[in-house]
Amino acid sequence: MRIHTGEKPYPCPDCGKKFAHLGAMRRHLLTHTGEKPYSCPVCGKSFTQSGHLREHQQSHSGEKPHLCLVCGRGFSRASDLRIHHRVHTGERPYSCDYCGKRYGRCQKLRAHQRTHHSDRTHADTGEETE
Repeated sequence: MRIHTGEKPYPCPDCGKKFAHLGAMRRHLLTHTGEKPYSCPVCGKSFTQSGHLREHQQSHSGEKPHLCLVCGRGFSRASDLRIHHRVHTGERPYSCDYCGKRYGRCQKLRAHQRTHHSDRTHADTGEETE
């Protein structure tokens, strides 16, 4: 019922961010400790959540169950298919604060800002310099 009331009784002891569920706060704590308890037995890459490990393991199996209905391209993760779909729709939700150029992927926007606006931003934070 907390979803309806907006109650978030579990604050993070490190940063104060509040959560509706204890489990969500505990998962969040891993962002502060850097702990990644779920490791891939194939390549050793580690993850903070078991679901992220399961998604990653599909990359080793070669399975691509998520198919684009427009072009037929397959993806191992549903999230990758959603991002790919922007190629067909022309959706570009990421906009450069400096010149207004738009991108379909946040990584492309960050690369653009490093290349064209590096004198205006800190490379690691994206904050404007004085």
